[in-house]
Amino acid sequence: MSRDLNDRNFLTDLFETAVAAADPMKALAGVLPERPKGRVIVVALGKGAAQMAAAFETLWDAPVEGIVVTRYGYGAPCRYLPVLEAAHPVPDQAGQEAAERVMQVVSDLSEDDLVVALVCGGGSALLPAPPEGLTLEDEQALNRALLASGAPIGVMNAIRKHMSGIKGGRLAAMAHPARVVSLVVSDVPGDDPAQVASGPTVPDGVTREDVLAMIETRNIALPDNIMAHIRSEASSAPLPDDPVFARNEVHVVASANLSLEAAAAKAQAQGIPAVILSDAIEGEAADVGQVHAAIAREVALKNRPFTAPVVVLSGGETTVTLGETPGRGGRNTAFLLSFAQGIDGVPDITALAADTDGIDGSEDNAGAFADGGSMARLRQAGHDPMAFVKAQDPWGAFDAIGDIYAPGPTGTNINDFRAILIKPNV
Repeated sequence: MSRDLNDRNFLTDLFETAVAAADPMKALAGVLPERPKGRVIVVALGKGAAQMAAAFETLWDAPVEGIVVTRYGYGAPCRYLPVLEAAHPVPDQAGQEAAERVMQVVSDLSEDDLVVALVCGGGSALLPAPPEGLTLEDEQALNRALLASGAPIGVMNAIRKHMSGIKGGRLAAMAHPARVVSLVVSDVPGDDPAQVASGPTVPDGVTREDVLAMIETRNIALPDNIMAHIRSEASSAPLPDDPVFARNEVHVVASANLSLEAAAAKAQAQGIPAVILSDAIEGEAADVGQVHAAIAREVALKNRPFTAPVVVLSGGETTVTLGETPGRGGRNTAFLLSFAQGIDGVPDITALAADTDGIDGSEDNAGAFADGGSMARLRQAGHDPMAFVKAQDPWGAFDAIGDIYAPGPTGTNINDFRAILIKPNV
């Protein structure tokens, strides 16, 4: 079963449409705050932060102060703001130094000053700020443990907030008495702005007791000194009703929901009906892949619950529980490897799954393509598909058959994008 390049071009067009719907210039244009009497400080944080900052500078059309922190290779030129790069998903020394500079730029402000926080996904790892008594190595150990745990992003971020000097609204508290306006590009299921980048400027109501219960329920193994800190009163983050947040505003300016709706409209304009399963799907990537495969088979073979032709869209953030010897890839290729096994031999199904920031996991690809012939092509190339599953190497599987999708960094981050095209079996 050969690849259908027209189908892949169609799916690529939907991905690009979804990404374009989160373009920073478009997203920020209608939500600029009123100009203050005092200074304007911009802090842009996350994998799409440089692009957000550059767009804000253009729209604001006046000099600003501040700083940008983004992932290595994700920078973009800004007129006024220095752009710092650091490691993701495991933090490094450059990230710790960047976090210190971010905290410095929001200090010693007055009530006439304005802090504009441009926040998108990735800020958790990019801004390590270990609390007193702990080190960067401790925060690195925490991130590695969380990434390997398979916990959903909401649980990981809740734990990170209680092991940080900057997350969980602490950065906004530092800026008091200045007003803080947070403009957020959501990459989390449900679009809770307090979860994006672990909410450096947006507090939430998750308590230390809640976090300890999450750790216990999921049997997340953390080093003793980290657990000792989380159990201590010092780990408690400020709550939303703290008076320091009274003048602040929060706006979600782009999200998976808006981008999926844009992709659906694009498909329908091309004569292909579209359905959106959800913009907030979580769970183990392989399990989610199996469920999506079952739906696609049902449509292809029985014309239910949808009638072909149709494109099935979904978003959210799955997880991958790592083994002792993790291989190559990320959650989107892991999803697709499971999905491809589930539709093995079924014609007229083609799927694209990709991370909207352009990088899926450990390699330089956003995701990959899969269809009913993917497993057959692997076998024809002399590979055992299950060997890639056991080695946790979904990237290797799709690279072996030339089905990797690598558009490069996109300049935004609205989580995972999945599109499954099912055509009539004629």
